[in-house]
Amino acid sequence: MDAVWVPLLLSLKVAGWATALNAVLGVAAAYALARWRSPARDVVDAVLTLPLVLPPTVLGYYLLVLVGRRGVFGEWLDSLGIELVFTWQGAVLASTVVAFPLVLKSARAAFEGVDHQDAARVLGVPEAGIFFRVTLPLAARGIFAGVLLAFARALGEFGATLMVAGNLPGRTQTLSVAIYEAVQAGDDNTANLLVLVTSVTCIVILVVAGRLVPARARNPAEIYERGRLRRSRASQ
Repeated sequence: MDAVWVPLLLSLKVAGWATALNAVLGVAAAYALARWRSPARDVVDAVLTLPLVLPPTVLGYYLLVLVGRRGVFGEWLDSLGIELVFTWQGAVLASTVVAFPLVLKSARAAFEGVDHQDAARVLGVPEAGIFFRVTLPLAARGIFAGVLLAFARALGEFGATLMVAGNLPGRTQTLSVAIYEAVQAGDDNTANLLVLVTSVTCIVILVVAGRLVPARARNPAEIYERGRLRRSRASQ
């Protein structure tokens, strides 16, 4: 069973870290692009979306050029004692880059669909309050959808992960890499078991996520009123 549980736990670990990073970086980039008014915005958006269309092996090569021992930042990272190639952290980096556009696109569309900030400004809500009490809650469903897709994509990442992290059993061998190795070795029983575990895991994630998504988005007046009531109770 170690042939199943070890790659599964490592894949969940890698996907979890990659999703957490994308939830921060992707949402921040999406909000900036949604609010930025410049002709260069489309160019920046295209560059950030490249991982969605480039082959994973190309992304893996770019990452090796950047963070490999002889890469652009390789010597600097080595001086800090940071090693990414052939480590699970390298797998996290590869999965983060590959899944990043899924959060970016979904969150940007969600932010651009929120058009109630002016009403909150009239009520005297500061910009930070508008973001956390109005914009973010109204865009939450779109953001959550992107984060969910990013997790699923990171969980199944293969090409870039294999090039950056390699295939070291117990250290960097994720589920997708383990399935590939089992098929190449002609071990159909292990391959079938790994595929079954992967499929069931993804179904469970989708079911749980579907239950966590709110049935409807709250309107801005309700959001502001609930925030005002909480502050009023806290001050009493």
